Amino acid sequence: MGVDRDEGAIGDVDEKVVDDPEVEEPAEDEELAEEGEYDEPPARPGFFATVRWTPLLLFQAAHAKQAVLTALAMGGAAVLAERSAREAGVVLMTVLVGQVILGWHNDIVDRERDAAHGTPGKPIADGRLDPGAAWYAIIVAALILVPLAITTGITAGGIYLVSVCVGMLGNVVLRTGFFSWVTWAISFGMLPAYLSYGGWGGQAVGDPPETAITILAGALGIGIHFTRAVWGLVADHEDGWTYLPLKLGLKIGATRLLALSTLYVIGILVAIGYVASDVGLSR
Repeated sequence: MGVDRDEGAIGDVDEKVVDDPEVEEPAEDEELAEEGEYDEPPARPGFFATVRWTPLLLFQAAHAKQAVLTALAMGGAAVLAERSAREAGVVLMTVLVGQVILGWHNDIVDRERDAAHGTPGKPIADGRLDPGAAWYAIIVAALILVPLAITTGITAGGIYLVSVCVGMLGNVVLRTGFFSWVTWAISFGMLPAYLSYGGWGGQAVGDPPETAITILAGALGIGIHFTRAVWGLVADHEDGWTYLPLKLGLKIGATRLLALSTLYVIGILVAIGYVASDVGLSR
């Protein structure tokens, strides 16, 4: 879930979305360029902007950074919950595949917007990766995800599969308005249940998660939504979106929004760690 924007765009957000009274004067070389005294050499496209090999294009469209970080976090949480190494490994792989599916689906849904705004690093939007190939990859990944998820229990696996479906739903509905945070809260709020009900084997059934952990996980999802949204505020504002991160960004600026969102996420993570050490993951 969420749009993976070019991180260099945050400066544009502050300038275009939020009025800043302190506008810097153009540098001397910029003035010379405008006067035609010299031309700047054209920027060379990076390696990933020119690659045409489908596996690499799928990797580029998978929001790999977010997928890997989320998978490592869930695998680490499984270890802290005293799950065996094989169970923690399956949790990590399950979440990784689920996140990759969400990344591909997000880029398919946003391909026209990304093309219109010239968002870099989007092979589906720039025509290097056919949407049909991405859909095929999603289907194959889903066929892998289902048996992976239920390896640690049908109940736990079913919960995780529903959380992925909620994330995909969030790529399509609610995301432009006030309730954009809802699907993030629901999908992240289901992750503690995926861990607490899990075990080993399809018949494994654990215990329900602690209510406090579930609420904090949902709150973490909201914080990540705000943090991820910062990089796409300019495009979202141009498209007439009215979701909460944009409204807040218009008031305080993108840089402050990013700082506050990051502090919020860190605070929630600390709270989750404290509650987990005090009462545990399961009831």
